[in-house]
Amino acid sequence: MDHTKTVPYFLTSLRNVFSFFFFLGRRTKRTKIFYLISFLPVVMAFIIKFSQIFSDSRDFTGIYIFSNMIIVFYLQFLILILALFFGISVCSDEVEGKTLTYLTTRPVSKSAIILGKYGAYTLLTVLMVWIGVILSFFVLNVDKLLDFSLYRILLKDLAVLSLGLMCYTSFFTFIGTFLKKSILFGLVFGFGWESVIQYFPGATQRFAIAHYLKSLLPSPPRGRFSFLMFRLEPSSPGMAIFMLFLITAVFLGLACLLFYIKEYILED
Repeated sequence: MDHTKTVPYFLTSLRNVFSFFFFLGRRTKRTKIFYLISFLPVVMAFIIKFSQIFSDSRDFTGIYIFSNMIIVFYLQFLILILALFFGISVCSDEVEGKTLTYLTTRPVSKSAIILGKYGAYTLLTVLMVWIGVILSFFVLNVDKLLDFSLYRILLKDLAVLSLGLMCYTSFFTFIGTFLKKSILFGLVFGFGWESVIQYFPGATQRFAIAHYLKSLLPSPPRGRFSFLMFRLEPSSPGMAIFMLFLITAVFLGLACLLFYIKEYILED
């Protein structure tokens, strides 16, 4: 292929794959189920807020509950689940659905297939998380919506969760191209390794993606995160952002390389 046409060809392939799988992904049953799961914190926020109103309880502010309950749910559970199932499906859906041969014989770059699907699924999951987080924030802080200092916390939380989805999805995309039983490995990694190693003292906790995400979390006005910040020895914000982008780039690169050279066996 003419090198002068390589980049336009790749970008066109990338755009086509991204558009196709983004609009296709919005209508799948899996996406609809995860949309419902992502709204669980909103329901929780309504229950908490109504209980505070009717009991006239003000033990905890809305932003404190938001930072210590809602964000914990998203950071420690939901973004891991979303990244796991959507990241692994970048490759496994084509293998299990026996559409891989059709897809790879189209005039589309193999790297564009991985990157386009990764981008589409990452954007889908980011939108799911943002909607739930923003609604939860407004419900819990409905009486302080004119306190603009709270919006800084919201924006930082949204940015951290987006970086988490970006990084975890790239890792699970690689795992999906590499391992056949990738879901099992992903569950062990996400709720075993990531859930434990982040609480180890010293440099050991830096082997968890969660460490770099927690290093970027803002502190709410009242106290620090009682659970998320336990034993945390944070990296600097610059280092945390650098590591998250580095991890993302490395695993996306490995996923593209493996998808290019590996021959997948389509079982009957």
